[in-house]
Amino acid sequence: MSRPLRRDGPRAALVLVWLGTAAASLWDGGTHGQALLQATGLGASMALTLVWAGGLWDLAVGLWLACAPSAQAYRWALWGMLAMTALGTAWMPALWLDPMGPLLKNLAIAALLLQGLQRHTP
Repeated sequence: MSRPLRRDGPRAALVLVWLGTAAASLWDGGTHGQALLQATGLGASMALTLVWAGGLWDLAVGLWLACAPSAQAYRWALWGMLAMTALGTAWMPALWLDPMGPLLKNLAIAALLLQGLQRHTP
């Protein structure tokens, strides 16, 4: 059984990352993310579709980790994070050198996800 979110700092941090990312992606209807993806050569509708898909994925993962954490939730979160990191690396490798570290932060997120996965695996 999982501890309440208010007593589980690492999980609370992950929930905030996923819900915050969903909000940041979708607050403006996805237009900021769309512009970023269009700079990689994607068409406008494909870019907007990917932003919305990613934002909804982030929302779902954040709620899953908040409400029903399980080994499966941590696995899905880890695989999703790895997939988005791979896409970010392929389409915008300069993000690894960005001073804000949008891809570099995924190393810490991976560590928290692996810790949560270990906690929820029998």
